[in-house]
Amino acid sequence: MDYKYIEQLLERYWEANTTPQEENILRAFFSQDMLPEHLAQYQPLFVYEQTAANEQPLGDDFDRRMLERIGQGTTEAEKKVVVKAQRITMASRLRPLFRAAAAVAIVAVLGTAAQTAFRQAEQTNEAWDYNSASYADTYQHPEEALDALDAGLAEISDMLNATAPTDSLAKEEEAQP
Repeated sequence: MDYKYIEQLLERYWEANTTPQEENILRAFFSQDMLPEHLAQYQPLFVYEQTAANEQPLGDDFDRRMLERIGQGTTEAEKKVVVKAQRITMASRLRPLFRAAAAVAIVAVLGTAAQTAFRQAEQTNEAWDYNSASYADTYQHPEEALDALDAGLAEISDMLNATAPTDSLAKEEEAQP
């Protein structure tokens, strides 16, 4: 058989140029049981309205049956769903921007502090020398260096002891005669 007319109608249908009468012709054609293979793929599209009319729509008791299946009650008070709305404030909306601004501020402050430190070192002509071979001894005798180290450690120890709170064991030892 020659299906050129149906194929032309399909072409016009895809271009949205068919009239309602031509669409009825397509529906009637595709409602047949015997269709050529190359046109059978379009059958569900045109017979949907006829098959949907035969299906039973959802009944009035559908909601009640579904609620029973999932374990919720059927009384009117239990059917009411309580939705807790959460108020979103402007501050909570802008919180990600605040965090980003804080991160930028921290980076800017650290960068400024580093630049200031480098500028001060340049102004005082202090070179940042990391080469250990170029270090020179500041003391002529090892005894002087050891004495300076002992004095520095003693000073640090005094500062730590002055600020450290006394623990409970030290207080108990002082209290005993």
